Amino acid sequence: MGKTILVVDDAPSIRQAVGFSLQEAGYDVLEAENGQDALEKLGCHQFDMIVCDVNMPVMDGISFLKKLANDATYSSFKFTPIIMLTTESGADMKAEGKKAGAKAWMVKPFKHEDLLSSIKKLIG
Repeated sequence: MGKTILVVDDAPSIRQAVGFSLQEAGYDVLEAENGQDALEKLGCHQFDMIVCDVNMPVMDGISFLKKLANDATYSSFKFTPIIMLTTESGADMKAEGKKAGAKAWMVKPFKHEDLLSSIKKLIG
């Protein structure tokens, strides 16, 4: 069975592009539109990694990370590697993301091969 990655982004085009690249590389992919949608998916599926945007409606990426880290409901995902894929490039935002649990930070626009390289380093 392949490794499964949850792609969380409010832009359908980003979810599709990232999902297509990951599927081509042999990963199984599920999508979520925002942090709240992602939390609901976590209740039904097991994931090896999460790729998440920061700026999203309903629940942003940083709030999503904090919920994963601090809510016992999601304790089985506490050590799931998370890559933030976002337009945010500020040092303060990156520091907040890392503190909340992000393992890597990539700024859009991005190269798909760079994303795949980061994923392979984290989960193989």
